[in-house]
Amino acid sequence: MRAILIVVCLVAAAGVAATRYLEDFAGKAGNPIAPAAKTSAAPHAENWAGSRTVTLQRDGRGHFQVDARVDGRRMSFMVDTGASSIALRVSEAARLGIHPKPSDYTIRTQTANGTGRAAPVQLHRVEVNGITVRDVQAVVVPDEALGENLLGMSFLSRVKWSYDRGRLVLEQ
Repeated sequence: MRAILIVVCLVAAAGVAATRYLEDFAGKAGNPIAPAAKTSAAPHAENWAGSRTVTLQRDGRGHFQVDARVDGRRMSFMVDTGASSIALRVSEAARLGIHPKPSDYTIRTQTANGTGRAAPVQLHRVEVNGITVRDVQAVVVPDEALGENLLGMSFLSRVKWSYDRGRLVLEQ
């Protein structure tokens, strides 16, 4: 498990480096990337195939922030392609009625903040502006171990996503 978490951290670092490289390359190729003034996750109209598209702009820190509905409750997330699953802070999980016991923290985590423990949970429905994924795996982590909720690969792997000229595009 430790090796997997180390690999996940390395993949996350590689993703950040690749993003910066692509932004630099796009700028040099005559496609300037305008910095986002604010975070947005505005869905486009449905296309001919009936799919949904959501385009996310980077925030001032260069991250993609999104408001989602988790089991009917609005929550803010940072999109993290290096996170293997959705990660909820304990305080946010409590808003959903999820209250892991100390014995539920069976997953060992490795982050930039060090090692820790997480409790696995199942979310019934996660929705980002019309893009909906059901029965999504997630983990609950102590508030002090995580500054904000993470929208990780347990959601992203079930939608089509791409990085295009400084924007993250989600499709379903």
